[in-house]
Amino acid sequence: MSWDAKDVALLKELWAAGHSAGQIASRLGYSRNAVSAKLKRMGHKRGHKPPTANPKIVAVPTRRPALAATCARPTDRVVSKPKPIAAPTREFTKRELYAMLANAVRNTG
Repeated sequence: MSWDAKDVALLKELWAAGHSAGQIASRLGYSRNAVSAKLKRMGHKRGHKPPTANPKIVAVPTRRPALAATCARPTDRVVSKPKPIAAPTREFTKRELYAMLANAVRNTG
């Protein structure tokens, strides 16, 4: 769908009146993106920025925790015992596994 002269004139008029691209799009029967692209090609843009366009970033001061009486003096560290190392498991051969399976079947059946 191409823009005819009547639509372009109404677009300029509505944009100057302060209507949003979405409002203009619903009135003219175009998508909002089509209206925005046409305005960009025509060189039109808003004269002001919304207040959130350039927010002022303020650093929040860090709080220093107050030292409690128990934290002020050094204490002995509590050290846990090392975990016991498990003995490595033995790997079975295929023949041993088949023999174990055969024995299990004979004992249950």
